[in-house]
Amino acid sequence: MTAPRAEPVGTFCLVLHTHLPWLLHHGSWPVGEEWLYQAWAEAYLPVVGLLRRLADEGRTELLTLGLTPILAAQLDDAYALREFHTWLGFWQIRAAQSGTRPDPVVRAHARYEHGRANQALADFERHWSRGGSAAIRPLLDAGVVELLGGPATHPFQPLTDDRLVEFGLNVGLDDLRLRVGRLPSGIWAPECGYRPGLETVYQRAGVGHFVVDGPTLQATGRTTSQGVLVGSSDVAAFARDLDVTYRVWSPRSGYPGGRWYRDFHTFDYWAGFRAARVTSKRVPPHEKAPYEPERALAQVDVDARDFVATVVARLHDHAEREQRPGLVVAAYDTELFGHWWHEGPRFLEAILRLMPEAGVRVTTLQGAVDAGHVLERVDLPAGSWGSGKDWRVWDGTDVEDITAVHDDVTSRLLDLVGKQPHTSTLGRRPAVDQLVRDALLAVASDWTFMVTKDAAADYARRRVAEHARAFAALAEAIEGGSDTSALGIAALQRGTDGPFGHLDSRLLSAR
Repeated sequence: MTAPRAEPVGTFCLVLHTHLPWLLHHGSWPVGEEWLYQAWAEAYLPVVGLLRRLADEGRTELLTLGLTPILAAQLDDAYALREFHTWLGFWQIRAAQSGTRPDPVVRAHARYEHGRANQALADFERHWSRGGSAAIRPLLDAGVVELLGGPATHPFQPLTDDRLVEFGLNVGLDDLRLRVGRLPSGIWAPECGYRPGLETVYQRAGVGHFVVDGPTLQATGRTTSQGVLVGSSDVAAFARDLDVTYRVWSPRSGYPGGRWYRDFHTFDYWAGFRAARVTSKRVPPHEKAPYEPERALAQVDVDARDFVATVVARLHDHAEREQRPGLVVAAYDTELFGHWWHEGPRFLEAILRLMPEAGVRVTTLQGAVDAGHVLERVDLPAGSWGSGKDWRVWDGTDVEDITAVHDDVTSRLLDLVGKQPHTSTLGRRPAVDQLVRDALLAVASDWTFMVTKDAAADYARRRVAEHARAFAALAEAIEGGSDTSALGIAALQRGTDGPFGHLDSRLLSAR
């Protein structure tokens, strides 16, 4: 291995945003629990595995890992752990059955899938069987990753009432502290959504930094080469460098579209495996060539070196233009690496090994703060990482019905909770606690995103309707004054939608 340069050309921060909405007990296929188990097997297991390998070599401060509370709750859930273990076993069985088919190409891919299933099952049983927190905490304790927190159910905060924003954020931060034994120094703002004033909510909650999209910062006339303090707060914002980020994943192109990589959209429906390679964007699915793992891994090396060269050139450009070492922040959904892009975990491991050899300091967002990469104070405009870099994905004409539900649920919740006594001597209020859970699940940003993008839109609308009905039924029972009825309804609903057992609605009514 080539020794790193004595003076780094600049700093690179990789941020992975790990998130799926609440899926447990809400269907299986094609959208539902299957989505969770596929992402868990194909992204979470291998990404944490590569970090564990690098940690065993003594490497630290490798990346910043955002883990949303609603996903963390599922990765620790006893039901989910049992079901995922079963899912992994069925993966083995499907591969074994596929291996008996007469086509030699199919049999070869079946062997490949069977090996992957065996490895995933062994990894789960050794490192994950006690939950996601148990798998991730050793990486935190060793300083390998920085963990970002976030609000409980991933709402689009710019369109959410400040009282619910602050309450949801504190529920999420408390949840992370209970799971891994520490509060994070930063958060992932859902959808990189921002509006002026959110930084004051963050500061009250003890948040030190968060991520925005590049254009949000660039609209102030600054570049993404440094972090900034937001408004009059002590909260720093880091912006994604899209010129670098889009080398991997963009609305139109990126490495995963290369011809040798496994094609996400082409299935062998007999066994449910993706057994073809991209081949060409112009080739129909039934004409795709068979996947060749060795050729794909060779392409990973080529693309990883291209990515590192792009980062180095970007940092040299920052240094020449600004006369100081610069910063590149690349942020992605974790699910891209392994689930959407099969070879993605190998790509991550390659760039994390190559960056220091190229003279680049690799660190976390907190490491960038400590290294002095937060230099100016700015007033940020509103923004997001969605289409148009504004709020249209979550507030457009296609989702007016959903945003109306969000507004109605929020208004009724705040009115009802505000009328409840919040003296601590009265103790917890399980029915009202569940009412808040139902509301938080209803206003998750995922549902509007899925409808706007026409990605399982029917499922998303159904989920909004289900949570809104559950909320309304419980609200009517509480308003009617029947404690027995309200407690019974709440107990039934909690059996399906019961994350965040520590959630205390008295803390919302006290605001």
